[in-house]
Amino acid sequence: MKDLNILAQELENGTTTSQKLVEESLAKIQETSSLNAFVSVLSERALELAKESDKRRAEGKTKSKLDGIPVAVKDNLCLYGTKTTAGSKMLANFEAPYTATALEKLEASGAVIVGKTNMDEFAMGSSNETSFFGPVENPIASDRIPGGSSGGSAVAVASGCVAASLGSDTGGSIRQPAACTGVVGLKPTYGRVSRYGLIAYASSLDQIGPFGTNVKDCAELLSVICGQDPHDNTTSARPTEDFTQKFDEDLSNKIVGVPKEYFASGLDEKCKIAIENMLTKMEQNGAKLREISLPNIGHAVSSYYIIATAEASSNLSRFDGVRYSYRSPEAKNLFDLYAKSRSEGFGKEVQRRILLGSYVLSSGFYDAYYVQAQKVRRLITEDFAKAYETCDVIASPTMPSLPLKRGTGETDPMAMYLSDIYTVSLNLAGLPGISLPCGYVDSLPVGLQLIGKPFEESNLLSIANAVEKLV
Repeated sequence: MKDLNILAQELENGTTTSQKLVEESLAKIQETSSLNAFVSVLSERALELAKESDKRRAEGKTKSKLDGIPVAVKDNLCLYGTKTTAGSKMLANFEAPYTATALEKLEASGAVIVGKTNMDEFAMGSSNETSFFGPVENPIASDRIPGGSSGGSAVAVASGCVAASLGSDTGGSIRQPAACTGVVGLKPTYGRVSRYGLIAYASSLDQIGPFGTNVKDCAELLSVICGQDPHDNTTSARPTEDFTQKFDEDLSNKIVGVPKEYFASGLDEKCKIAIENMLTKMEQNGAKLREISLPNIGHAVSSYYIIATAEASSNLSRFDGVRYSYRSPEAKNLFDLYAKSRSEGFGKEVQRRILLGSYVLSSGFYDAYYVQAQKVRRLITEDFAKAYETCDVIASPTMPSLPLKRGTGETDPMAMYLSDIYTVSLNLAGLPGISLPCGYVDSLPVGLQLIGKPFEESNLLSIANAVEKLV
């Protein structure tokens, strides 16, 4: 499917209609069903909204540039009256009783949600292979993972089913799938977008963000979904803004920090060359490269998995088989109800993380692990703050290697966890980051990650837009 701005122009010119676009989107979803990118397709609802959009346009009452354009959303975002499964057997039949604030804003702009996308169960994974509804396939290479946990949302864009989509990012879950599938993925600053209606994995790390075929599409979506929300007291009071406002700027005199720790051992040599070639192009077009140091970044993955699993064990305690989640038919008493419902309802990866989280929060290990991880989190945040005294953005790889082969998570979970090495630090520090394609190696995409200062998405997206033109 064409990008947002082209579709908006065609709708404005009358060369197409929202109904036609939605029909094309639904047909493409059906055509690419083998990719397993969608958990549910909202055909009737989407067509009805498309007709309403066309009626508004005919009356000159268009809501926004997005009015009438088909989009997809990750299946951990509640949408009233539709199934919201979070990729788990535990919520396989759960119907959302309300709509997430980000989706309310999306639909208020006139965008048409055509489906809910597949994901790693409860957003726990980096490969999109832990979903109860089966793995998502990478449209570029069927033997490679599409990245996770928002792999379904990335594949929906990469395969042309929709122009843009929404995902959630806890430790790289938007940026990694974007890198694996050759699209653009943006994780906003923590607090920029309301988390109300997002089924939580780790509340202090989760953030909703967009996927698009280009940087401008992501900026357009962010402009719609951001803003303060009384339902989420972690949202910032900063006013909403047009994140495309600086897109006429180039790279002249932009200072790009290059962390020496990110280009040391562990980075695939071919990926390193592709990233360095892009950095050279940036320098040739006016950017100034400056080596920086993030001395505590080596502890990011360890502290991330302690904090994330601790919060997950708390957040997922609500799924007990008593209320709205899966209930084991074999339960004979209260203990059975809890034990069997959770053992049968949660997948292996979710159980692994709940156990780890419960362990680090236990009385004997809380100070030794959880408290220490929070101290490291503060040190990492301070490292970034110091780095930004001398640079405008920071550039790094999105992933340490090309997309891993399918099944790696089962045979080598540690390799899957370490694929987060360049992304988790942003969630720990609450920073905005964007992944955009910077070339191909062995016919597989390589992602460049640009990291911005807190709440300076306009500058980050402006620089990303200028870099995108060099690809």
